[in-house]
Order: sequence, then structure tokens, then C-alpha cells
Amino acid sequence: MGDIPEDDLEESRAALAPTLDATAALLPWVEKSRPPRFATQLNERWLEACKRLEEAWSQRHDSVDDGVRPAVFNLYTIALEIVDSDCLRLGEALAGAVDRLEEGDPPARLIAALTGTIECLRDPLGLEHDAFAERARHFAKRLETAASSSDISQRSPVLDRLFVSEAHEQLDLLRDALATLPPDAYVLTSEALKLAQDAENLEIWGVMHLARQFANAVRQGANELDERAAREDLLALLDTLERTIDAVAA
Repeated sequence: MGDIPEDDLEESRAALAPTLDATAALLPWVEKSRPPRFATQLNERWLEACKRLEEAWSQRHDSVDDGVRPAVFNLYTIALEIVDSDCLRLGEALAGAVDRLEEGDPPARLIAALTGTIECLRDPLGLEHDAFAERARHFAKRLETAASSSDISQRSPVLDRLFVSEAHEQLDLLRDALATLPPDAYVLTSEALKLAQDAENLEIWGVMHLARQFANAVRQGANELDERAAREDLLALLDTLERTIDAVAA
């Protein structure tokens, strides 16, 4: 600082003064938190309902009782109380999507739309997120389009090849996790379920069922994964899964 002439310093201070004053004037507004749009208790109930829906959706293939419909209508009931048009439209779109889901053989785009919507609903800010209204409109429209579509989805060779490539990467992760001592049960389960979800989104049912079978086998034998027989059984499942994946783009 001693090498800078005093006149230059004064000029710099003078040039910065308006900016600094403007910044100082804004600070009190920045520090003030935006008042909540909805009652705290209502938002808490919304978040709890979203959590319940996420759990029901993730467990829909593992449970005899379908908890997705009750979870959706629980959320819809809260949406009616909120008296917000975007929130209400989203609730109605979810209800319509579940109705379409129960008709059997739902299109892949509907599964993908429901998955994306439910994942977004788990945002910890819930109704108070700055982009909630925009997100609600986006996912409501996506659900409405997917639920009303009667087109039979066609296989895409490009998507199939992309799926096979990414699936092989997940298989490598599964083999690596199985090779560690003790085997990493969390990675084995999470990666298998991720593969199952990707396969379901593309309606590749054989891969989906085998990946879920692998995940269930890991869960059931979690305490025996370090035994040779258990690892060999899982490796055999992985080999079957790999052959099924390769057949997708054959």
C-alpha cells in the first residue's frame, strides 16, 4: 500500500463509494428473511406426506399392499387445505397418474414422470421453496401428459445401447463391491436398485426383475456376504444379469 500514491487511493475510494453505499443500503433487506407463505404446521404436514409418498413409491414392488394410492390421496387432501392453484393442480395430476398406473402396463414415461415428481417433492423446504410454484406446474404438466398418452412406447436402439453401456458400469461397481472383504452391502443394494429403476424406466422388464432379485438376495443374506457360498450365488446372479443386459442391444 505504501507504494501507491495517496492521490490514487483517494480516487479509488471515491470511485468505489457509490457501490459501497448501495451495498450497505441493501444489507438490511438481505438479512431480513422472507415471511413464510404458508402456516408452518401445514408445511410440516406436507413434508411428512411427501416422505410417506416417497417411501411407498420406493417399496411398491416389495410390499403386497399398495401404499402409493393412499399416500397420493393423503397429499391431495393437504393440497385441498392449502388453497393454492399450483399445489392443487399437482395433487390432481398425481391422483390421475395413479389411476392410470393401476390400469396395468403403464408407459415408461409415466413411471419416469412419477419418479421425477416424487424425488422433487422431497425438497426439505417443501412449500416454502422459492421455485415451488414453477416446479409444481412443470411436474403437473408432465404427469398430465404422461397419464393421458395412449401411445405404445417403441424401443429405441440408441437408448438401448446407452442403457447397456451404463448398465455395464453398474455391473463393474457391483462386482467390485462384492469382491471387497467384507462385501459392501450398501453399494450392492443401492446400485442394484438403481439399475432396476433405469430398466423400469425403459420397460426392460427382465433386467428390472433380475436387478431387484439381486438386491433382495443381498438384503436377505446381509450377514453372510463374507462367506464364499453367498458370494458365489451373487456372482451367478450377476452373470445372468449381464447376459440379459447384453441381449437388450443384440
